[in-house]
Amino acid sequence: MMKWMLAAALCGATLGAAAADAPSVTLHGKTYSTEFATDDAQREHGLMDRAHMDADHSMLFIFPSDEPRAFWMKNTLIPLDILYFDQARKLVAMQLNAQPCKADPCAIYPSGNLPARYVLELNAGEAGRLGLNLGDELTVSGTPAPAR
Repeated sequence: MMKWMLAAALCGATLGAAAADAPSVTLHGKTYSTEFATDDAQREHGLMDRAHMDADHSMLFIFPSDEPRAFWMKNTLIPLDILYFDQARKLVAMQLNAQPCKADPCAIYPSGNLPARYVLELNAGEAGRLGLNLGDELTVSGTPAPAR
């Protein structure tokens, strides 16, 4: 009986640690589970071909340098808020309610020539619900692979 309880406790501790290390972002006091996109292939595919994203989920695109960024919605099936952050993770630009696009030409959603290192995609309408303002800070939890 004691061995079973010890095994159960160790298993629970491991699962708890894994949950604590799960990638997340916090913005304006709200935390979202997230997926990191840190290389060209991950960033190119992004949220394409997904018919749904949970309300408390996001995708964080991480780039190796600060540059003006532009995203498009080709083959993305859900409307999104696209939020651009600089190297200090301060919000520098927002493209809200970006609509799905199934065929070219697709609209382009730029950072307005402002350099961004991080781009966060949330379900459309989340930025408005949070009351985001330029300069708001993004907190990232978890350890992404190095951006390349």
